[in-house]
Amino acid sequence: MPIERSALFLADCQARLAFDLLGNTWNAVVLWALRHGPRRPGLLREEIGGISTKVLTETLRRLEFNGLVTRHAYAEAPPRVEYELTDLGRTLLGPIGAFGEWAFEHADEVMAAQDRWDAPAS
Repeated sequence: MPIERSALFLADCQARLAFDLLGNTWNAVVLWALRHGPRRPGLLREEIGGISTKVLTETLRRLEFNGLVTRHAYAEAPPRVEYELTDLGRTLLGPIGAFGEWAFEHADEVMAAQDRWDAPAS
């Protein structure tokens, strides 16, 4: 049965699930950083910048919970862990890329609107 457009954003709809996944500050950033293949957490932190070890760990666990990344632990000394996009996670690269392109094209307009909002009234 087709979904009515008016029901697309109700609390229990699938679209809300997607918005919740990408609404988190770090989810899309970590997914995008994994687009070139498996990464160890330390390399991810370097590539991303500005993310703490704790927040990265929480984000990776959340993405793994949602089936978007997989964790590979290697029995080595010292132990080594890598994270990689799943096939499902790779399906989000297109939408994330499109959103990034939108931001690149329109960031100046958004910042100008923010500046107008913050400017004192004359």
